[in-house]
Amino acid sequence: MGIIPITSLVVLLTSLSIFLLLTSKGRFLLKSLMTKIKRQEWRFRYSKLNYLRSRFSRTITIAAIILVAVIAGNTVSAEVTGPPPVSLKSVSVPEPDNLGDFVKDKVAAIKLGKTLFWDMQVGSDGKTSCASCHFHAGADNRSKNQIAPGLLRVNADGTENPDSVFNVGGLPNYQLKPEDFPFHKLSDPNDPTTIVSDRNDVSSSQGIFNTKFVDVTPGNAEDKVTNEPDPVFNVGGINVRRVEPRNTPTVINAAFNFRNFWDGRAQNIFNGVNPFGLRDPNAAVVKAVTPNSLEFVKVSLKNSSLASQAVGPPLSSFESSANGRTFQEIGDKFGRIDRRSLSVGKGKKLPRKLAKKLLPLRPLGKQIVHPQDSVLGKDSRSPKPGLKDRTYTQMIQDAFKPEWWKSNRLIQVDSEGQRTFVKRPDRSLQTNEYTLLEYNFSLFFGLAIQLYESTLIANDTPYDRFLEGNTSALTAQQQRGKGLFEGKALCSACHSGLELTAASVSNVAKNGRIKRAPFGPRSPEDNGFFNIGVRLPTDDPGLGGNDGLQGNGQGNPLSEARLAQLGKFNDLLGENPPILTPPLNSSETVLANGSFKAPGLRNVELTAPYFHNGGQATLEQVVDFYNRGGDFGALPPLNLSSEQKQELVAFLKALTDDRVRFDKAPFDHPQLFIPDGHVGNSNYVVNDSTGKAKDSTIEIPAVGRNGNSGTPNFLS
Repeated sequence: MGIIPITSLVVLLTSLSIFLLLTSKGRFLLKSLMTKIKRQEWRFRYSKLNYLRSRFSRTITIAAIILVAVIAGNTVSAEVTGPPPVSLKSVSVPEPDNLGDFVKDKVAAIKLGKTLFWDMQVGSDGKTSCASCHFHAGADNRSKNQIAPGLLRVNADGTENPDSVFNVGGLPNYQLKPEDFPFHKLSDPNDPTTIVSDRNDVSSSQGIFNTKFVDVTPGNAEDKVTNEPDPVFNVGGINVRRVEPRNTPTVINAAFNFRNFWDGRAQNIFNGVNPFGLRDPNAAVVKAVTPNSLEFVKVSLKNSSLASQAVGPPLSSFESSANGRTFQEIGDKFGRIDRRSLSVGKGKKLPRKLAKKLLPLRPLGKQIVHPQDSVLGKDSRSPKPGLKDRTYTQMIQDAFKPEWWKSNRLIQVDSEGQRTFVKRPDRSLQTNEYTLLEYNFSLFFGLAIQLYESTLIANDTPYDRFLEGNTSALTAQQQRGKGLFEGKALCSACHSGLELTAASVSNVAKNGRIKRAPFGPRSPEDNGFFNIGVRLPTDDPGLGGNDGLQGNGQGNPLSEARLAQLGKFNDLLGENPPILTPPLNSSETVLANGSFKAPGLRNVELTAPYFHNGGQATLEQVVDFYNRGGDFGALPPLNLSSEQKQELVAFLKALTDDRVRFDKAPFDHPQLFIPDGHVGNSNYVVNDSTGKAKDSTIEIPAVGRNGNSGTPNFLS
């Protein structure tokens, strides 16, 4: 090596050292570099690689980072001295590029979506709406009858092994208390070995009673159902409302998610029928080529996981529907066409009996709409309930193109599930018959609710204003917490980007649907899904489960990395899998069991309880969880001081949008009545004379665009 190259190298390294140590920009860069080095260090420390490889890899990492810094010094400097980073306001809400093929008036569709989301008449019981579990900062803050046992537990081989024992409270209809949390108790919250008790129960949301669908009564909000004994959710033999087996996530900012639900089963592509996108080869809607000519068509709307998610709960026998109800029956409730229905055999569908002259239900007919509601105010009948001069038929016709609802023909479904287009009712005792509007109701429901939820964007937090250049938007304590969030606390590894989640549409578009883990054996994993050790994977497999589309609980893996291993990625997801380095091996282990979608964190102050099991009640408990490295060994300990923990919590509270806190537009809403457990306690409930426990009900008052004074948080 000649004297000139050596001299140049010395000058270069000296200059770099001076820059890094003596300038503010350099110290900023050095701090960032050391954070990256520390992250790399814990990744190797907790992998199965040996010590020598770990040291060698860290050395190479340091050298590589310095080399990149030298080569890209001008670029880094430009980034430091350039304009301040943008906030979430700069991120476009994802939307399907073919939305115009279905929606003719977006404003009308948003109005329809908000109405459907809040309308209690959608549920089989005439009381349960989407909003019943998403009324407080987009989540649920109820605390009575909100416990489910470990119903999703599986054996090590993946076979079902549900746990029906209530460990928290002992029985259903229990009133949760602060001292019940966390569900995994330690004598020292910093030491994961000091276990006092461990419970696999879930704090979630009560839905409906265990009932079997018989029929709708058109014009009546309550379906005809028969009560069925519930072996799990009962007190003294009297049925209580069932509780979902996972905690309710917020719908606010959920529009940014590439997939939805904790396990990602709500697909990015909406098929117009159910949550499963291209995974369901039989999903089809009907299109009117002309009013007299119908055809079955498969539809595909990308960036529509919210629509995929929306059509799940109305058919769930836990959330809002009696067993066996279909979206066509929901449509029947809101229709006004004469028809007959008759029994359908062989157990494929349950008996249906429809009235002749269906009377429409008034939208939001049980609830007052504030006259200053930001979306529905002009249609309010306040102080009377409901919307004026509106039917759901009219609202659908206003929002959607006529080829999806306008036809002179009916769709007839026989006892074998065969579908036929007919000109008029044939009065057969072996068919159900639907108008085009009724048959395509799931398409309208999903897209309308997606468009409404896409307006629920919280992007005016102190954190966002700080990113926009307002340095006083965060206190000094919160700024230190921000530094921890992005550095030592490792939060941004999963809660990345302006959306604060690696599960966002933008992150998946940039980094692929599947990737390799950046540590250990670098196993393949679904982008945005992580196992952080909240529970054992056998308590809830999460992404490690399947879609259940093949009957008997079987189906294809929910994990897209596993689909790629099986060679099914293109067929079930509509595109080729990302090319990984090294290439994906069909026999290697995929990180999926016990993995769940990383949620966005805005308004996290308001959305307790936390994690997919709802097992932590406060942000302090959440920070303790991460600080000790999780409860089941999945994360590195952080070794945060008490002061640093407080700084991190302070920063998390800076992610609250006050429009959400005070229900200001677009987060204003109609009146809502929600079940809050049952009259009595976990040992005794009052029978409503039908074998069901009598509800205790809470009123959530209607609020207009100017908001209110806020509502209490969970257990406060």
